[in-house]
Amino acid sequence: MNGEKNSSNNRVLKLKYVKLGYHYLITHLLKLCLVPLMAVIIVQASRLSLNDIHQTWLHLEHNLVYVVVLSAFVLVGSTVYFMTRKRSVYLVDYACYLPPSKLKVEHDRFMKHCKLMGCFDETSLVFLDKILGRSGLGEETCAPEAMHCLPPKPSMEAARQETEQVMFGALDTLFANTNVKPKDVGILVVNCSLFNPTPSLSSMIINKYKMRGNIKSFNLGGMGCSAGVIAVDLAKDMLQVHRNNYAIVVSTENITQNWYFGNKKAMLLPNCLFRIGGAAVLLSNKSVDRLRSKYKLIHVVRTHCGANNKAFNCVQQEQDDVGKTGVSLSKDLMTIAGNALKSNITTLGPLVLPISEQILFFVTLVANKLINAKIKPYIPDFKLAFEHFCIHAGGRAVIDELEKNLQLLPVHVEASRMTLHRFGNTSSSSIWYELAYMEAKGRMRKGDRVWQIAFGSGFKCNSAVWLALKNVKPSCNSPWEGCIHRYPVQLSL
Repeated sequence: MNGEKNSSNNRVLKLKYVKLGYHYLITHLLKLCLVPLMAVIIVQASRLSLNDIHQTWLHLEHNLVYVVVLSAFVLVGSTVYFMTRKRSVYLVDYACYLPPSKLKVEHDRFMKHCKLMGCFDETSLVFLDKILGRSGLGEETCAPEAMHCLPPKPSMEAARQETEQVMFGALDTLFANTNVKPKDVGILVVNCSLFNPTPSLSSMIINKYKMRGNIKSFNLGGMGCSAGVIAVDLAKDMLQVHRNNYAIVVSTENITQNWYFGNKKAMLLPNCLFRIGGAAVLLSNKSVDRLRSKYKLIHVVRTHCGANNKAFNCVQQEQDDVGKTGVSLSKDLMTIAGNALKSNITTLGPLVLPISEQILFFVTLVANKLINAKIKPYIPDFKLAFEHFCIHAGGRAVIDELEKNLQLLPVHVEASRMTLHRFGNTSSSSIWYELAYMEAKGRMRKGDRVWQIAFGSGFKCNSAVWLALKNVKPSCNSPWEGCIHRYPVQLSL
């Protein structure tokens, strides 16, 4: 038995190294072909005499018109290229909101609170306890102050206070860390799905920090947990138009007015998963900011499956049979998320995967389509394209599914699991807490590529790809400051 097992392990190991060798060969094929070509050119150049060089110069003098025309063509072409090329977008820094310890919600306290509310029946309480135990959330996640009251006070005023506390807390840290003045910011994008008062959240920020009157401000609502990537994409597009500018993206969600007080199981899930949190991100298209920036934005790929009715309805804010409002999560959510991910990586793959992986994928696809070879579809190895993965911490099941489908290692999903454990599902800002985790662990090296993946209602799957411009260290007042030494923690099955 041991002999057979060792033989099997050896075959797997050999296959791994064969694939690795193939990857390096295909990736560096162009370089390998250029080496002999460069050698031939160098040998031929070394054989030229001074008389040959002089004859070449005389030939150019007699064809001065052609030389001038060619030079003008190169000059005009270069000018057009530099005037029309896309501007680089840099991530100067970002800040995540760290709630005060008084807002922490331990599991026992959560269940005791739910019982004392008097709005949940026994079946619902058992369901909440069961889901919370399997959720992957730890004992330090936080809920807004209004939900700590008995009875809870989900008023408009309390919702505003929660949102201001989160947004202004993150922005104060961001401005302090970057030394950028609020009046220097020309573009502001705020996303929050379920709380959209008048004046808007973006107006609240402009009023608080007395930003300039010609600022381009946007307020995105109802776009779910993937709205943070959408906001980055919008800011990126604005930075292509407006030169030498700063853009700020603020991503948050409001819990106060969106707690469900009914007994429909599909609407009870968000109560167990969602917690308070938010992030503020400073982007720039100024070339001088490259030296101090942490990352450069490489790609944003957005996929919308809203044309499909099942996908459109799988995450929906609605009222139950007795008129209680909440967010309902469909049983088909994971299947729909998987299909959305497939569509997204079909577009993203050719942009980021090495040519070796693209060839393998194409060959298996052709074999199945044309000759009906019934070969198992080849799943590209995205570990060859990215060093780090920020998977939206939507829940334990989401992380498990992506780890399995993308064939990732435990270390690749560690940041997502630990963010879910420490902060819960903070909606669109979760991918920034995950990035902060990697920085706090000292894992982000110059040249590393980061894939942020987020899912949201509609149904949407969005990806952002970043390139680390240096060995990134955690910023001051990181959300993991003072506790990173305790992670990763061992999670119960």
